[in-house]
Amino acid sequence: MNITVLAVGTKMPKWVDEAVAEYAKRFGRDIHYTLKEIKPEKRGGGVDAERGMAAEEKRILEAIPEQAYLVVLDERGKAPTSVELADYLRQWQHEGVHVCFVIGGADGMTAALKNKARLMLRLSSLTLPHGMVRVLLTEQLYRAVSILHNHPYHRE
Repeated sequence: MNITVLAVGTKMPKWVDEAVAEYAKRFGRDIHYTLKEIKPEKRGGGVDAERGMAAEEKRILEAIPEQAYLVVLDERGKAPTSVELADYLRQWQHEGVHVCFVIGGADGMTAALKNKARLMLRLSSLTLPHGMVRVLLTEQLYRAVSILHNHPYHRE
């Protein structure tokens, strides 16, 4: 199964890159995990939040793998449990889809991009720093895979 995470933002702190890499290497052979950073649009000089999100949307759309099942992270999305996320993964794996998760920029994502998503999820009702979202999403994807493989990483 292929999982791509598109995350607006570059130059994350070292601990973010290390944590994402640690969980990503745990997936094993069944999951091909890729994190792609999307350059954020600079604000100021006539570029407001709306124009910035539109520019980021263009970059995101160009980076989405062909025919990917698009999942956007949004505070208004469904809040699955780890077991429910594992159920989503099981279904996507069964269908043979390439799943693409999108983490928006500082101002969020355009409504048009959200409307293209087949699923909107939220990791928390709290506002989280973007680096933390990368780590949390990758860990939860690894946890979901471990649930599917009856690995003892996840405990009920």
